[in-house]
Amino acid sequence: MAFSLSFATSTKHSTFSSNKTSNILEYNKTNLTSVFNQIHIPKSGKCKDDLHIRHAKALDEVKQVFVRNIRKNTDECLSMVDSIQRLGMEYNFEEEIEATLERKHTMLRFQNFQRNEYQGLSQAAFQFRMLRQEGYYISPDIFDKFCDNKGKLKYTFSEDINGMIALFEASQLSIEGEDCLDNVGQFCGQYLNDWSSTFHGHPQAKFVAHTLMYPTHKTLSRFTPTIMQSQNATWTNSIQQFSKIDTQMVSSSHLKEIFAVSKWWKDLGLPKDLEFARDEPIKWYSWSMACLPDPQFSEERIELTKPLSLIYIIDDIFDFYGNIDELTLFTDAVKRWDLSAIEQLPDCMKVCFKALYDITNEFALRTYIKHGWNPLTSLIKSWVRLLNAFLQEAKWFASGNVPKSEEYLKNAIVSTGVHVILVHAFFCMGQGITEKTVSLMDDFPTIISTTAKILRLCDDLEGDKDVNCEGNDGSYSKCYMKDNPGVSIGLTKEHMSEQISDAWKQLNKECLNTNPLPSSFTKLCLNAARMVPIMYNYDGNTPSKLEEYVKSLLNDGGYLQSIHSPTSEHSTV
Repeated sequence: MAFSLSFATSTKHSTFSSNKTSNILEYNKTNLTSVFNQIHIPKSGKCKDDLHIRHAKALDEVKQVFVRNIRKNTDECLSMVDSIQRLGMEYNFEEEIEATLERKHTMLRFQNFQRNEYQGLSQAAFQFRMLRQEGYYISPDIFDKFCDNKGKLKYTFSEDINGMIALFEASQLSIEGEDCLDNVGQFCGQYLNDWSSTFHGHPQAKFVAHTLMYPTHKTLSRFTPTIMQSQNATWTNSIQQFSKIDTQMVSSSHLKEIFAVSKWWKDLGLPKDLEFARDEPIKWYSWSMACLPDPQFSEERIELTKPLSLIYIIDDIFDFYGNIDELTLFTDAVKRWDLSAIEQLPDCMKVCFKALYDITNEFALRTYIKHGWNPLTSLIKSWVRLLNAFLQEAKWFASGNVPKSEEYLKNAIVSTGVHVILVHAFFCMGQGITEKTVSLMDDFPTIISTTAKILRLCDDLEGDKDVNCEGNDGSYSKCYMKDNPGVSIGLTKEHMSEQISDAWKQLNKECLNTNPLPSSFTKLCLNAARMVPIMYNYDGNTPSKLEEYVKSLLNDGGYLQSIHSPTSEHSTV
C-alpha cells in the first residue's frame, strides 16, 4: 500500500496511480508465465524412480566423506559445509552440518581462538562466518591481531585479496555494537571495489566484483553462483554430481507445486471478480519457494502461497477500489470475523472477505489436525494488524496528510504484510509451537519487524530508482525529505542505506542461538530478507532478477554460472 503525496480528497472509488510494487508486475507476469509455459515435466515413472535411486546413491557417497573426515579433518568438513550451503542443499545434511560446526566450535574454545597466532586472516574470517551464520556467537576480537591500535586493518594485509574477501564476507554478520568489525568490513569493501576497478583485467577481478554484489550471507544460495572452498577432487566432484541430481528433484517438486497453486488460483475465481487486482500466482509462490527451500515442505509452500496472494489482492482493494467508508467497514468485518458483517460492502469486497474467511479457517483447521494447535486467533490478529495499517495509509491519501518519516515507517513495516506470512509460516512448519512462542508471535517480535523493515526500506530505496515511477507515491524517502527541507536525495539514500544496514545487524542478532523461536523459523526470516532484492528490482524492461531466479530453479542444472577464483583455495561448480 502506498499513499499519494498529492492533496487528493476524493471519497469515490479511487483509480489513482499504482504503488511502486506494481510498476514492474506486468513485465514480470508476462515473462514468468512464459518461463513456466516452456517447462517440460517428464511423465515417465521409470525416470522418476531412476532419479530417486541415483539421488540416494550420490547422497550416501557425500555422507561417507563426512564420516571419514569429521574427526581427522574438521577444516575440510567445514569447507564441505560451505559448499553444500552455497548450493542450497543443506537440508540433506543437517546432522552432518550440526556435528561439524559443534566440533569446530568446541575445538576453537579449547584452542583460545583469539590467541591462535598461526591462523591466517582468510581462515579466521571463514570460520567466523561459518559459525556465526549457524547461530554460534563468536567474538569479533579474533580479528584484533590483524588490526592496528586504531582498529584499522594492518597495511600488510591489503595484499591478501583472499583474506580481504573473507573478512568482507564475515563482516556481513556483524551485530549492533561491533563497530570495529563493521568499519573493517566497509574498508575491505571499498578497497576491493577500487582494486577490481583498477585491475579489471586481473583473473580475480570478476570474482571480487561478484562477491561485493552478492555477499554470501545476504544472498539466496540457489541464486548465487557457487564457489567451492577446495580442489579436493574426491568430494568436490561428489558434491557437484549430487547437486545436479538434487536440483532435478527440487525442480520437479517446484513444478508440481506451481501447477497446484495455479489450479487453486484459477478455481478460486478472484481474477474474474476483481479485474483491477493483480493476477500473479507464480510470482507469489516464489516467496514460498525462497523461504522454505527444504523439499519436505511441499504442502507448506502451497498453503503459504494462499495467504500471500490475499495480501496482494487486499492491498489492491485498498489502493485502487474502496473509499474510506467502505475500507473501514471491510476492516471492521475482519475484526469481527463474521460473514454477516459484509452485507453493506461492494460485491468485490464481499468476494474477497469470503475468500479470506474460508482460506484462513481452512489453514487453521489443517494446522490443528497436523500439529495439534488451533492458530485461528493468531491468524486473525495478524490480518487485523495488516488491515489497520492499510486503512491508515488510505486515510493519509484521502486527507492529503503526509506523515512524519518515522510515523510512516512504523506503519509501513506492518503494511508490508511480512508479519502475516511469517505468522502463517510459523504455524505451517509446526516446529516449536508453545504458549510462549505463540505469545511472542502475537506481539510482533523483533525478528519479524526487522525483516519487514528491510523489505520496506529496500523497496522504497529501489523504487526511487524506477524511471517509470510517476513520483506521487508515498515512500520513506519522500517523507524524510519533507521532514528535512533542503536535504538532497543522495543524502536521503545514504540515510536509508544505513537504516537497512542497522536492520541487518538486528536480524543477525536475532538469528543467534539465544532466540527463543526455533532456528527453522529464524532461517525462514533470513531467507525472506534475502529474497527482497530479487523480488523488488526495478529495471524497466530488462530481465528481472525474479525471472532469472525462477528460471534457475525450474530449469535443470540450477544457476551455476561460472565465476572462477584462480587461487588454489577455490574452484567453481
